[in-house]
Amino acid sequence: MKNWKDIIHHQIFRYIDHSTQTEIEGKPNTALASFAVDDALAISVSEETSPPVIRLWVHPNTIVLGIPDSRLPFIDEGMQFIEQNNYQAVVRNSGGLAVALDEGVLNISLIIPGGKNLSIYDCYEAMVRFVQAMFNDITNSIEAYEIVGSYCPGDYDLSINGRKFAGISQRRVKNGISVQIYLDVEGNSNQRAKLIREFYAKGKKNTTTSFTYPDVEPQVMGSLSELLGILLTVDDVKKRVVYTLKQLSDEIVEMPIQEEEKVNFEKRYKQMVKRNESN
Repeated sequence: MKNWKDIIHHQIFRYIDHSTQTEIEGKPNTALASFAVDDALAISVSEETSPPVIRLWVHPNTIVLGIPDSRLPFIDEGMQFIEQNNYQAVVRNSGGLAVALDEGVLNISLIIPGGKNLSIYDCYEAMVRFVQAMFNDITNSIEAYEIVGSYCPGDYDLSINGRKFAGISQRRVKNGISVQIYLDVEGNSNQRAKLIREFYAKGKKNTTTSFTYPDVEPQVMGSLSELLGILLTVDDVKKRVVYTLKQLSDEIVEMPIQEEEKVNFEKRYKQMVKRNESN
């Protein structure tokens, strides 16, 4: 496995903060737009018209669904439940299952080249190590393994003392890799988990399915603020992202979406809209 610092270290890193914007290139700044813009940036990184990117994003009251979630036997009832609770549902184009986002959850996209020579595990490991480095002045207890009973469970769940606060997914476009993580920073993680648990109860009922959906247990999840015992805000964690990135790159540049990226964003946005209309 490649050294995580070698994967992330680049002479120049591009930094984009979409966490407070209401629009991205004329589109509402929703999760639909976020997945589309990550694809557009992955294409640029693949074609070497952009340096590697770290992009930050936050969306209010959104349930991001995986493709298997969209195939639940009673998905219409599940979607209706989400809407009744004033959440928006979006089916993403990367791996994983249902995740709850709100203004206390920070998403980080690490977009790097190397699709031909970096394994999926190399990239997951790089993100794990990056997050561990972000908080190494506070804790050395962040671990990566599957937290049974969490929503969107996987081998690279991030937890402290057995309680999950983050999950990672990955998407590859040409030679570009987008490694996406959500960090439950502040707010009511218990309520988020209960919402996902009830979504599955409505969408699956007692039906036997070929795909195994998680039995969500809210007590196995928590926010970083809760798990670390200190008041952390999304803004605090954004500063930690920048500080840690500075240790791994020679220069950080803020660069808006470029003209060719706007074209690719429009294409990918339409694909995301179509994907969601068909589910």
